[in-house]
Amino acid sequence: MRRSSILTISAVSCVLFGVAAMRLNSRFSSAQAAPSQTAPSLPAVAAATPQAAQLKPVSETLPTNATLADIPSPQLSAQPRTEIYTAKRGEGIPAVAHHYLHNTSYLTSSELADAIRNVNGNRPGNILKAGEQITIPGILPAPIEEKTIPLAKDFEVRAIYLTGIMAASDHGLRIIRHWREVGGNSVVFDIKDSDGSVNIPFEHPLLGKHQVYIHDLPKFVHFLHSENMHAIARIAIFRDERMVVEHPELAVQSKRTKQAWRENGKLVWTDPSQPKVQEFDIALAKFVAQSGADEIQFDYVRFPAEGDQKDANFVFQNEHPKWQRSDVITDFLKKAYAEIHPTGALFSLDVFGVMAWQRPVDLSHTGQDIVGMAKYCDVLSPMIYPSHFFGMDNIEHPGDAPEHFIGESMQRFELITKGSGVVIRPWLQAFRWRTKTYSPEYIKVQVATAKEKGGIGFLFWNAANDYSKPYVAMPEMRAANAKEKDKFFRGDEIPETAVKASLTPTAVPPVPAETGSH
Repeated sequence: MRRSSILTISAVSCVLFGVAAMRLNSRFSSAQAAPSQTAPSLPAVAAATPQAAQLKPVSETLPTNATLADIPSPQLSAQPRTEIYTAKRGEGIPAVAHHYLHNTSYLTSSELADAIRNVNGNRPGNILKAGEQITIPGILPAPIEEKTIPLAKDFEVRAIYLTGIMAASDHGLRIIRHWREVGGNSVVFDIKDSDGSVNIPFEHPLLGKHQVYIHDLPKFVHFLHSENMHAIARIAIFRDERMVVEHPELAVQSKRTKQAWRENGKLVWTDPSQPKVQEFDIALAKFVAQSGADEIQFDYVRFPAEGDQKDANFVFQNEHPKWQRSDVITDFLKKAYAEIHPTGALFSLDVFGVMAWQRPVDLSHTGQDIVGMAKYCDVLSPMIYPSHFFGMDNIEHPGDAPEHFIGESMQRFELITKGSGVVIRPWLQAFRWRTKTYSPEYIKVQVATAKEKGGIGFLFWNAANDYSKPYVAMPEMRAANAKEKDKFFRGDEIPETAVKASLTPTAVPPVPAETGSH
């Protein structure tokens, strides 16, 4: 071979190697320039925002006499609060997010999926190639252990209610954030509703496999605390459809049929005097309080008020023949308060608004003796929705008389509980049922009247979680407060020092990523 030919081949080879090196260097540079991760939902947990995954320089791993065949594919290196995942055949980003959700600071799979796309170069799609490596952001060093934020019972709560399925959803998180923006400081969320559905992971002999919506209660409460929100966990007590369907022996019993008693044909009521039922509800409440909830709220703390009352048979009638229904309720609350109070969480009770009228028929059916109940709770929350007072005080359309029924109810409850030290914090109507005047002004009238009559704070109820009218009313009330001090509410906020203490992570052993369905 001629010397000129050899020189030509050598020159061409040098050019080709140079081009390859330039392309490889360009590939590294673009990977290193990937954008940083967006902040996860829980800033206090994943405070150190990780940078994009870094690539190891090839020169560190190759010998000086290496050829192109020796150059490996670039490998991602995990940064703090991240993990590197290698995709399997057929996987997409949503599936990976679902797999990793439990181990991250994010509350929903879609939030985590968005963060994964963002930290991996703002990629637009969900498809992953087999063997492709991606960065998972927001990895927790250990599961969250949240702490209750102790508050005085007269802390002014400004709350909305969310179902368990809503609270755990992306839409629910948007509702919470918006409520905070307009001046709210608390959220009531379902742990157990009156159909008996338990929305959190909880193990008990009387609770089998169940649908879970709030998969990580401490993480959810942590999110509320990070938003400076007071976390109120609602538990429907004795109306428990799931319980009586699965355990009919724990239901109210029929004297006539010797089977489970039905309220107007519906099998929904446990026996409030049944010890096993009481023990289950207290165990659930204590577990929730120990998971960081700031307040435990009992609803349906009563006996059934409708149906054939003469046919209903209860355990207490044999074990305590001299007791009345009110004795059962008061005795149960005494036990519950003794278990919940030491956790630092507040204890509140929802009661019928009509109980303010102290009619013997209401007391004998429900067992809700307000004077007795006030001894074993911090807060009483009467449900004084104007539309529910049909047939009262000779007013044809009570739903359109909010000022009268809110004022009359609050005045009566304050009088009944005088000297007990209990706080009256009412449930107010945030729905248009049986009223033609429902509006932001309707909301403002209720809030102003309740405060004027001694109420401290308020809770808005809407079963569909539609708070469009309170969203409008809240900024207007805040503006009015600026002109006339505390016209609608004081504006209490959780102290920053208390929030910071609660958000301090506790070191506990880590758990592996869950692969099962959520």
